[in-house]
Amino acid sequence: MKVYIKDYYQTRFGELWERSLTDLIFEVATRLLDNNGLSVKDISAVFLGNMLSGVLDKNLLLSAKINEVLGNIGLPVVRSEAACASGSVALYNAVNFLKSEQGRYVLVLGVEKMTDFSVDEVTTALSVALSGSEQMSGLTFPGVYALMARLYLDKYNYTEEDLAKVAVINHFWGSLNPKAQFRNRITIADVLNSAYVADPLKVYDCSPISDGCAGVLLTTEQSQVEIASCCVATDSLAITERKDLLKLQSVVRSGQQALEKAGIDLDDIDLLEVHDCFTIAELLVLESLGVCSQGTAVEFVSKFNQDNPFELKPVVNTSGGLKSSGHPVGATGVKQIGEIFLQLTNQAGERQIDNAKVGLAQNTAGSGGLSVVTILKK
Repeated sequence: MKVYIKDYYQTRFGELWERSLTDLIFEVATRLLDNNGLSVKDISAVFLGNMLSGVLDKNLLLSAKINEVLGNIGLPVVRSEAACASGSVALYNAVNFLKSEQGRYVLVLGVEKMTDFSVDEVTTALSVALSGSEQMSGLTFPGVYALMARLYLDKYNYTEEDLAKVAVINHFWGSLNPKAQFRNRITIADVLNSAYVADPLKVYDCSPISDGCAGVLLTTEQSQVEIASCCVATDSLAITERKDLLKLQSVVRSGQQALEKAGIDLDDIDLLEVHDCFTIAELLVLESLGVCSQGTAVEFVSKFNQDNPFELKPVVNTSGGLKSSGHPVGATGVKQIGEIFLQLTNQAGERQIDNAKVGLAQNTAGSGGLSVVTILKK
C-alpha cells in the first residue's frame, strides 16, 4: 500500500500573539479540507504532533480538544510527543495507519504555542527532554549543543565563524519564504557580534521561540508526491552514554533505513530539510546522514554562493530551516515535509529548485535521542 501527500498548508511561523493553539489548528485543518473539496467526514483519523502543551499550558488530552475544533464528530485523534520530532512521529504513525488499510484520507498536524510564555519558562519546559542527570546538573539544550560545538571546533580546528556560515545561509533562504519567522538576511559579522547564549553558540546560532501550525493531507489515492519511506531510530538520551558525541547514531540509523526502504542512494536526493535547532546541529546531521564525511560539513556549506544558491547539491533547508523559518517544536517536522512537497510540486516560489524529484527530511528530538528521516518522491 502506497501513501501520498495530497496537499500541504501552514500558518506563518513567529510570535502569533493574537492566535490561540486551537485557532492555529482550525486554520490549517479547514484550509486543507476546503482546498481539496473534503469535509471532516471524509477523514479517517487525525494525527497530531505537539510537545509542550501539557508542560507550558497545563493542557493535555488535545485529542478531545481537536475533536471539538473539527465539529465534535468523534474522529480518532492521536497525539504524538517526541520532543522536537513530535510532528515527524505523528507523520510516521499516520503513514502506518494508512498502510494498514484503515482509511483513505488522514490529516497530520503539528502545532506549538510558545511565545505566550517567558524565555525562562520555555527553556525549562524544553529541558524536560534532557536526561535526568543533565537536568540535575543545570544543563539546557543550548548548553548541551554548546558542548558538542566546542568539541567539534577544537577537534577539527574550526572557528565560530565557520558555525556562523550556517546561520547566514539559512537566513538567505528564509528571506525568500513568506511563512518564515525571520525574513532578514544576515552577515557573518552579525552572527559574531550577537551575544553569547552558551559559548561558543551565540544568539544567531540558535533557532527562535515560535508559534505555528503545519499540516499535510495524506491519502492512499495516487497523487503527485509519494512518501517513499519514513523511518524512526533512537539513541541514548544522555550524551554521556554515547560513544561519539559528534556522530548522531539515531540520524545514521534512520537515514540508512529510509534510503534502503525507498530504494535510492544519497546521490539521488535533490534537496534536504535537516534539523538545525543550532548551527552545530546542521553540521552534525549532514555528516551523520553521510552527505559529508565527519569533520567536513563546514567545507560543504562554505561552497554556498548566494549569487548561485542552487548550485550546491543537494540544496539544504530552502525553507530557512529552524533557524530562520522558526521552530514551533511540534510543527517543525511537518513543516519540513511540507517544504519538500512544495518543491516537488513546483510551488516554492523564489526558492524553487529546477526539476526537483526526490527530497529527504530529517527531524531530531532533543540532542539526538531520536531521529525521523522521511523520503519523498515526485
